[in-house]
Amino acid sequence: MTDASSPLVTTGIAVVTGANSGIGRATAIHLAAQGFVVYGTVRSLDKAAKLGVMAEHAGVEVRLVELDVASDSSVAAGFARILAETHGVVDVLVNNAGVGGNSVVEECPPQMYLDIMNINLCGAVRCQQQVLPGMRKRGRGTIVNITSLVGRLAALAQSPYVTSKWALEGLSEELAQEVAPFGIRVAIIEPGITKSAIFAKNVDAPNQSGAYDVAYRRMFQMYAAGLAHATDPFEVGKVVHHAITTDQPKLRYAVSWGAKELIDGRAAMTDEQWVALGAIADDEDYYAEFADKFGLDINDLP
Repeated sequence: MTDASSPLVTTGIAVVTGANSGIGRATAIHLAAQGFVVYGTVRSLDKAAKLGVMAEHAGVEVRLVELDVASDSSVAAGFARILAETHGVVDVLVNNAGVGGNSVVEECPPQMYLDIMNINLCGAVRCQQQVLPGMRKRGRGTIVNITSLVGRLAALAQSPYVTSKWALEGLSEELAQEVAPFGIRVAIIEPGITKSAIFAKNVDAPNQSGAYDVAYRRMFQMYAAGLAHATDPFEVGKVVHHAITTDQPKLRYAVSWGAKELIDGRAAMTDEQWVALGAIADDEDYYAEFADKFGLDINDLP
C-alpha cells in the first residue's frame, strides 16, 4: 500500500467515457493536449467525426474505442482492447457517459429509473471494476466521476436524473474511502450548466396529468437561464486535469454556471426552507425567492 496523499503522475494513460460530445469530448482533447495518452469511448464510431476533427485541430490524438457503458459485455470487450494495448495500465478513468431524464415522481415509470440508473450509475461501476484491480496492484490511479449539481440539489421535475446522480455521488464518496489505502484517488466533478448536447436532447415534459405544469415550467426556466450563460466544456476539462494532477486533492469540485451557487445555497438552507420554496404558488414570487437563496436571477433572460 502507498500513502494516498502522495502526488500522482502528471501524465499517463487516461480513459474518458462518452467522449463523442460535450464534457467528454472536451476532457479527452484537453487531457491529450496535456500529454496524456487518451482513449475515448463512444457508443458508435460513426458519431465521433466531430471529435476527430477537433482533436486534429488541437494537434492531438484521441484513440477511439466503441463501448456502450450500459452493457456488461460491451464494457468488458472495450476495456479488454484498451488493456491489451496498454499492457494492463490505466492511470486515469473519467466516467463521463450519461443521459438526462425529466419526470416528476408520480408519473415516472419505474423502468425509466432503471434505464437511467443503468447508464449513469451502473455504467460507471462497470468501468471502475475494469480498472481498479490494476490500479490497486500498482498502488496508484485516479477515478473521476462526473456527476452534476443535481447530485447535490434535487432539481424539480428531473426525478430519474437526480436520483441517478445522487446515487453516483454516494458511490463515489464510499469508493474514495475504500481505495484510499491503495493510493487511488477519487474525484467528483459536479458541473452546472455546460454547453453540451445533453440539454438539447433533454426537452421532454411527460406531464400526463397536467398537475405538474408549475414544476416543469420552473425547471425549464432555470435551464433557459443557464443555457444563456452556459460554460464552455473545456473549462470542465481543465478542472478534471487539475483534480488528477494536483498535490492537494479534494473529493468534490463544482464547476460551470450555477453549480457553486446552487450547491452552496442549498447547503445554507434548512430542509424546511427547501420544501417551502416548492410551495410558493406565484412564479414571480418563486423566482424572487430563488434569487435570494441562490444568488441567481433565472427570470432575467437575454
